[in-house]
Amino acid sequence: MEENLCNIELLKDNSSFLAKVQSELGGQREYRSANFEEILEQLVQDLQDEFETAI
Repeated sequence: MEENLCNIELLKDNSSFLAKVQSELGGQREYRSANFEEILEQLVQDLQDEFETAI
């Protein structure tokens, strides 16, 4: 059985990227950066920390 762990929305403005994340554990939050790779690294690290502590 599948379980939805989080919802991620990635948006691009003129000069920056925005990631909107919502999870049951961490709630709703946003990440903003001019560098796409930087926003992905932050997002992955935070989600990894969140779900490792939930186990």
